[in-house]
Amino acid sequence: MIKMKTLAATALLACSSLFATAPAFAQNSNAEILTTVLERGVLRVGVLGAFRPWTFRAEDGSLQGIEVDLAKRVADSLGVEVELVEITSANRIQFLEQKRIDLIIGGMYDTADRREVVGIIEPGYWASGPSLMAREGAISSWEDVAGKPICAKQGVIYNQLIETRFGARLMAFGGNTEGKEALRSGKCVAWFYDDSSIAADLASGDWEGFEMPVDALFVNPWAAAVPIAEKDGAFGKVLSGLVYGWHEDGTLIDLQAEYDLQETAWLAQMHEDLEYDRSFLGD
Repeated sequence: MIKMKTLAATALLACSSLFATAPAFAQNSNAEILTTVLERGVLRVGVLGAFRPWTFRAEDGSLQGIEVDLAKRVADSLGVEVELVEITSANRIQFLEQKRIDLIIGGMYDTADRREVVGIIEPGYWASGPSLMAREGAISSWEDVAGKPICAKQGVIYNQLIETRFGARLMAFGGNTEGKEALRSGKCVAWFYDDSSIAADLASGDWEGFEMPVDALFVNPWAAAVPIAEKDGAFGKVLSGLVYGWHEDGTLIDLQAEYDLQETAWLAQMHEDLEYDRSFLGD
């Protein structure tokens, strides 16, 4: 924990000192995007367009959501405007490689394969993993699913875990809608799926009387990404410092609450690990 807090403080210090000397820093050969963004006065950020509440279209047609708010925070930190570019999971890396965007903040898992082609920013800003949605009070722990019918989506890689580890009876459906409706009609006691999707369902208001009663079995961080050559350059270091700051000062936890998402253990732990100890300042 001490090491994590030291890294966070170092990253934040580097980030703040960078902005004070941006013109000189931008001359670094590894600062191509930072130089371009500062000269252009616009940061182009790729965000998903239909991923409520992280990104979605408001009634007026504008893009809104948690990741939109984060994109605006990055632009504000650089003193530039933000241009939101709608991407999909299929084209986001291509857009980055083609220089149609400067940065991805679009629900992208941090994986070994992706680290081969893009610059993954550490730490991640969000995370998700398999959890349960059930009627309030029906489930209190993972062990409660033993011998019970659990709805899931066919082909999901972690489906077997709930059978082999907890002894549940899996009922697999071809799509999310069918599986969740089976839960609503009482054919199963819980819906087993990614907690980000469950959190979005619960926040939608369409699932009154249901809850996510357990923490995710494991978590996979979501990361912002830059062109791979920029990860260890000025732009990558700026972004790393900003994400550390969002964890340290509670920004991400505040956004979680603002968008009516259930609290997650991962965000709480990251905040605790990275929160700077200011007790030496006294009251």
